[in-house]
Amino acid sequence: MPETFDLVLKGGEVVNQDGSGQRDLAIRDGKIAGIGLFSPEQAAETIDATGLTILPGVIDTQVHFREPGLTHKEDLETGSRAAVMGGVTAVFEMPNTNPLTTSAETLAAKVAAGHHRMHCDFAFFVGGTAENVDDIPTLERLPGAAGIKVFIGSSTGNLLVEDDHNLERILKKLSRRASFHCEDEPRLRERMNLRVPGDPSSHPVWRDAITALKATERLVTLARKHGKRVHVLHISTGEEIRYLAHHKDVASVEATPHHLTLVAPDCYQRLGTYAQMNPPVRDASHQAIIWEGVRTGVIDILGSDHAPHTHEEKHHAYPGSHSGMTGVQTLVCTMLDHVSKGKLSLERFVDLTSAGPARLFNIAAKGRIAEGYDADLTVVDLKRRETIRNNWIASRCGWTPYDGVEVQGWAVGTLIRGSRVMWEGELVTPSQGEAVRFGDALKAR
Repeated sequence: MPETFDLVLKGGEVVNQDGSGQRDLAIRDGKIAGIGLFSPEQAAETIDATGLTILPGVIDTQVHFREPGLTHKEDLETGSRAAVMGGVTAVFEMPNTNPLTTSAETLAAKVAAGHHRMHCDFAFFVGGTAENVDDIPTLERLPGAAGIKVFIGSSTGNLLVEDDHNLERILKKLSRRASFHCEDEPRLRERMNLRVPGDPSSHPVWRDAITALKATERLVTLARKHGKRVHVLHISTGEEIRYLAHHKDVASVEATPHHLTLVAPDCYQRLGTYAQMNPPVRDASHQAIIWEGVRTGVIDILGSDHAPHTHEEKHHAYPGSHSGMTGVQTLVCTMLDHVSKGKLSLERFVDLTSAGPARLFNIAAKGRIAEGYDADLTVVDLKRRETIRNNWIASRCGWTPYDGVEVQGWAVGTLIRGSRVMWEGELVTPSQGEAVRFGDALKAR
């Protein structure tokens, strides 16, 4: 008797570890069960993927879904709905909520709130602080924990570790790779007078390149001293790229689609405070070197830094306006548009969004299209042209900095553990999100 499967995707162009090629994918019990050629008679359901490209599920390792405490902007359901509508199959959510995610209890509450309520799979960062240092060896290995996140510079929320003494205390306790927001807080305080009321284009003047580089240098020096693995989030400066190129043994690097796509001063003239984020979008000279970091491999992964705020919060006069923008739903389409323009290959995109996150964070059974792995798939039409609109955005805040932008390359399907969650712009399966598992902290589902 021939093997039987729950689902077969037929005729798609599959991008996996042995390159790209037209082949079928067979799925059984939520796992990839075969790659090759299969007949419809072997499957309970068959999807005709002719003309489509099938990628390993895209993993967004930096989102802010604002729950608990800030759910007027976003919550776990709305944020994860935006994720799957854009082709993202798993997210790592950040700890600067209210209450802060800094204890076993607050982490467990988030995991429980996300289970089968979020539309995609998930993990949550635990905030590292001066107060919970002794608990870090336990916290970073709890079920659903993506690891430790530290804010060296202030942003949304009250998680800040600005001094080297407490930063070193945290680093000493780590065993997993930890993630860091690198801006030097003393320099930010010194330069606050450079903010021009009503002028968001002064944001990158205040939070200048030296502010970012100084914090990154401090972090890497301490990481090397203690032999720890660190991850520098949302890189925004050419100086950091050139510095980090010499420290890849201890430091991995994330770039955002925003820093690769938007450019100052144009974005501030067009978008005003809607372009305001931390660290800031900078001029074309920085963007060119970040792209160089993508090409040379200094950049390891992409993360959207999805950080929604309401229109009202964005309409406050600068600097009272809130920093952050949406991004999880537009990560795939904006980057596929760069693929269409020849700025990166499709294989490099897969490395940045699937294989890279799995490698850096030791994600169990995700990040590849391979037998035995979770059947997490992002199905895209590389030829499809669409115009991004605010009314497409599923985030509670309902806006995107890319409103009105035409892109080539569009996610038409999101499959998570073998279930078709989004297909052709519609949610087709009830929320079934579960906690991502990690090789550093494996526990049964």
